Amino acid sequence: MAKPPSAPDLRHRVAFDARAAVSDAYGNEVAGDFAEQFQTRADFRHRGGSEAVIAARLEGRNVLGVYVRSSSQTRAIQPGWRMRDARLGTVYAIDMVDGVTDPAWVYLTVESGSAA
Repeated sequence: MAKPPSAPDLRHRVAFDARAAVSDAYGNEVAGDFAEQFQTRADFRHRGGSEAVIAARLEGRNVLGVYVRSSSQTRAIQPGWRMRDARLGTVYAIDMVDGVTDPAWVYLTVESGSAA
C-alpha cells in the first residue's frame, strides 16, 4: 500500500451517503433514496481508469484510492454506500473499504461512472 497522507494532503471535502430504509405500502422495509450520513476531508489518489461497453456505448470510468481519517463514522462506511465530491458534485460508487490495515486511516477504492 502507498504511503499514508499527512494533514496537508486532505484537500478534498467529501460526503458519504447511505440508502435510507423506508416503508412501502405493505409495511415492508425497502431501500429508499440516498441520504447524507456525514462529510469529511479526504486525499484522492488516482488509480487509473477503465472503459466499459454498456448499451453499445463506450463509457469511461475513473478509479480512485481515497484516504480518510479513521473515526467511528468512517469505520461505518460500507461498499453499498456512495461518496460525493462536495465541491464538484461527482458521485463515486464505493467498491472496497479497508479500515483494518492502518488504524489511523480508512482506505477506500471508489469508481465514478458506475452505479452506486
